[in-house]
Amino acid sequence: MKYERIKRAKFIERKNRFIAEILIDGKLELCHVKTTGRCKELFIKGADIFVQEVSVPGRKTKYDLISVYQNDMLINTDSQVANTLCVELIKHGGLFKDVKSIRQEYGKLNSRFDFYVEYEDKKAFIEVKGVTLEENGVALFPDAPTSRGLKHINDLIELKAMGYEAYIIFMVQMENALVFRPNIKQDKAFADGLKRAKIEGVNIKAFRCFVGEDSIYPLSEIEVQI
Repeated sequence: MKYERIKRAKFIERKNRFIAEILIDGKLELCHVKTTGRCKELFIKGADIFVQEVSVPGRKTKYDLISVYQNDMLINTDSQVANTLCVELIKHGGLFKDVKSIRQEYGKLNSRFDFYVEYEDKKAFIEVKGVTLEENGVALFPDAPTSRGLKHINDLIELKAMGYEAYIIFMVQMENALVFRPNIKQDKAFADGLKRAKIEGVNIKAFRCFVGEDSIYPLSEIEVQI
């Protein structure tokens, strides 16, 4: 995926869940934060960031925060991009062969899943999670407790028992991660649910991504350790 109108800036302060103060072109500006994740290890004062200039009439901010440097690693923090990357994987044969249809935001049981895909003679539900937390080459999810994520897991387990294929895809929005693990310290219930999902036959995959100043795309699948 390619971004347009990207500019370099400095992160100053996260005002609330959706708004941050940045320093750009020598001026303090407000910027929309495109993730609800805490990202405390990333959003620190003085961090180098990249923002996208957005021109929308009536909008309070004219920038979206896209990525941030952690040491020498650039991490994409755009929570909306994970689904876009998953679509690219599906369409280019990175997950399935002979894809017949793709539907987004598909409701089933108690959840609305990111994708419903028909391929070969199979029908699959897919939930995608963007990953921005990394420690010593290990990608971790979540960075805060997620009851919604656990609900998705439980429903995918039920769908698998009903005869559907079920997938959880972790899109690791950085290049340096070597393996993926659930973040037991932050959410043991989610980690236990993921382990149960694996036992019940839910497919769990993780892909690391190249992240550039104005682009992001999947690089390769990495090992999932549960």
